[in-house]
Amino acid sequence: MIVPMKKISLVVLEASKTGALSALRKLGVVHVEKKEASSQTLTSLQESLMRVEQATGILAESKAKSSAGSKKAGREEALEITDKILALKQQKDGYLEIISRTSSELERLAKWGPVNPADFEFLADHGIYLFPFEMSAEDFSSLSDSVRTVTLSRHKKTVRCVIWSDVNLLPYSLPASAVPLSMPEKSTAEMSEEIKAAEKAVPDVDSRIAGFLPYRDSLDELKKILLKEIEFEVVRAGMPEISFQDREEQEEAVVASPKLAWLSGFVPADKASIVLEAAAENGWACVSDDPAEEDNVPTLLKNSRLVNLISPLMDFLGTVPGYREIDISLWFLFFFGVFFAMIFGDGGYGALLTLISIIGIIKTSGKGKKAPNALFMMLYLSVMTVAWGVVTCTWFSIPASQLPDVLRSIAVPAFSSENPAAQDNIKVFCFILALIQLSLGHIVCIFRNIRSPKFLGDLGSLMMVVAMFFVVLNLVVDAEKYPLNNLVIGGIIAGFFLNFIFSNYEGNLGKGILTSLQNIISMLLGVVNVFGDIMSYIRLWAVGLAGSAISATVNQMAGPLLGGFMVFIGVLILFFGHGLNLIMNVLSVIVHGVRLNILEFSNHISLTWSGFKYEPFSETVGK
Repeated sequence: MIVPMKKISLVVLEASKTGALSALRKLGVVHVEKKEASSQTLTSLQESLMRVEQATGILAESKAKSSAGSKKAGREEALEITDKILALKQQKDGYLEIISRTSSELERLAKWGPVNPADFEFLADHGIYLFPFEMSAEDFSSLSDSVRTVTLSRHKKTVRCVIWSDVNLLPYSLPASAVPLSMPEKSTAEMSEEIKAAEKAVPDVDSRIAGFLPYRDSLDELKKILLKEIEFEVVRAGMPEISFQDREEQEEAVVASPKLAWLSGFVPADKASIVLEAAAENGWACVSDDPAEEDNVPTLLKNSRLVNLISPLMDFLGTVPGYREIDISLWFLFFFGVFFAMIFGDGGYGALLTLISIIGIIKTSGKGKKAPNALFMMLYLSVMTVAWGVVTCTWFSIPASQLPDVLRSIAVPAFSSENPAAQDNIKVFCFILALIQLSLGHIVCIFRNIRSPKFLGDLGSLMMVVAMFFVVLNLVVDAEKYPLNNLVIGGIIAGFFLNFIFSNYEGNLGKGILTSLQNIISMLLGVVNVFGDIMSYIRLWAVGLAGSAISATVNQMAGPLLGGFMVFIGVLILFFGHGLNLIMNVLSVIVHGVRLNILEFSNHISLTWSGFKYEPFSETVGK
């Protein structure tokens, strides 16, 4: 469920707002509405955080391994270490830039051989001027006899030469294809030595950077401290001062009363009394009230331990329902478990994942730690997969005829892999899942709007879902078995008109109908969308079938090798093939299993996932 919130407005003396915020942070229950803030302190903290993050990133990139363990460093020492790491990184970047730039220069000059600008200067001082040029062989052969040249290299189409003269002037009759050599600042020999020196220096700098690896934990701790201080300073610097409207009143007030500052935030309704008691103790002015419609209220979910199994996935996706929306955690957990099982589609895979989950939970608990919720979620999903494997008699895609009789006997005949009609039955089951889940969304909406005529619009949507379910069965499964009778057609038409008339009702029926008329195209497309949403659930059958086919192919490839001397290769094929299939199934679950909840189901329950998490202003960052 979404925890009800109270809006807290707090007024304190401007001179004591730092102390007030410290006390408020100790309470750790108020989600503060942050304002735009700027201060020298905030800028300094942000710069320090950026430098520390850069330093930790540099250490993370270090390929060296430290054997010195972990070393502690205080705040000032950690900042000094940060500066040293950044200085070393800048030094390394300088060496790498030299290597890159000089290598490019050497590559440019390679076709000319060794080049030394000092030699050209020496000859020029003695009255001999050399001008290196590159031109086409045809133009070179057509040079005037008065142009004195020394050929350096000749190819089929290109000639490199040196034009020499007694004066520092080029001949006026040079061809257009003649391109002079841009003389380097250093000789090629010097540049080669420069590269060697830089290449030798880079590993030395890397080694010096690696010397700070033992301080990684201290730098990480400093990051947390800086984040906490930045959060505090953002709130402090963003607290607006209470000003007076009239200038004369303001001048009188400067003498008569001290300056005030204020902030607002949100607190769970059952904890609002904690803030009010603290306000009374500290002499703050505090008001608690229900959030207004225009307030951007954070969302705090509070569910049972069972329903909380889905929280790792929701955190991974970063999806949060809006404060005034519906918490579908329970339904998300149940349907996602079913989707997961159908996409993996194999009891053998489920048993393997169950074993891994149990081992992970036992090992974590054995270390005296609380097993993460993700392991329990994985255990739930694995058990659901085993259950689906039992129902369909699917175990590592081994043919049912080769499985033990006990596994064949406990399968559901309609879905058993031994039944030729099983695939058609699973298709129908996919559409039944669609009917149940999408209908559930509209039923919830009906009860939410039951006191308003708007619930009739939700009822119309429900009628369209039910009727369209039979349309899908007629088109996809069997037209004779599931005929389109007048009841189905009438359900779609009646549902559409109910939805058209009442879905946009906001206290005035005429305005609601006018809004629907303005959106007539999207309203008509909504009927098609219902069909598409139900059809979308066929992906559970298709992806599960694809995974089963891959698994069966792996078995066929490895089977002939398991009975001979190449058994080791057969085992490798099984391990690699099924392992790859497991990974692909995980990706399929994220793409398809999550989508059916986040998009199809959420659209039918009017859930936009527009919320943001309740994050109280507390001593611990990310509490």
